[in-house]
Amino acid sequence: MTSGDVIRPGVLIGGRERRRIEIVDYDHGWPVRFREEAERIQRALDGQARRVDHIGSTSVPGLAAKPIVDVLVQVRDPDDEFAYVPPLLRAGYELRVREEGHRMLRTPARDVHVHVCEAGSDWAYRHLVFRDWLRLDATDRRAYEELKRELAQRDWDDMNDYAQAKTTFVAAATSRAEAWALATF
Repeated sequence: MTSGDVIRPGVLIGGRERRRIEIVDYDHGWPVRFREEAERIQRALDGQARRVDHIGSTSVPGLAAKPIVDVLVQVRDPDDEFAYVPPLLRAGYELRVREEGHRMLRTPARDVHVHVCEAGSDWAYRHLVFRDWLRLDATDRRAYEELKRELAQRDWDDMNDYAQAKTTFVAAATSRAEAWALATF
């Protein structure tokens, strides 16, 4: 990427991907992998990351998940790609998603997704509160796992379609999570 590159919002780089969705039992190696990737990201960004968190299902002990570690990186301005994308590319990540306020990079093996958003943004808050809620609430954690296992049995044209199919549950659970957060903080 050079300063002459055009940045277009809402782009799925490489187009849609048809991949089999595999849900596996919780792996105690996922937090270890997260820590390794977090260190790699911190080194690459040399202080630009305000926070680096483990999000997604692999961050919830005991929850079955796709074997993809999701990393949330909060930066000052995610739309200023030139500040952080080139160092992450040099660290071995590939840019996959470009949308206003959010970028997603991943490893070539596609087993780590790095989500970059603005520090303190609603995007970050929703993902962290949802994660924390699933860590706390066994009922929603079980229901989410059952939904994911059921959806994984279907044939999806794109991984994003699988994610979209979970939105009703995620929205309801996030609403409960936000109510919990407001009551406890």
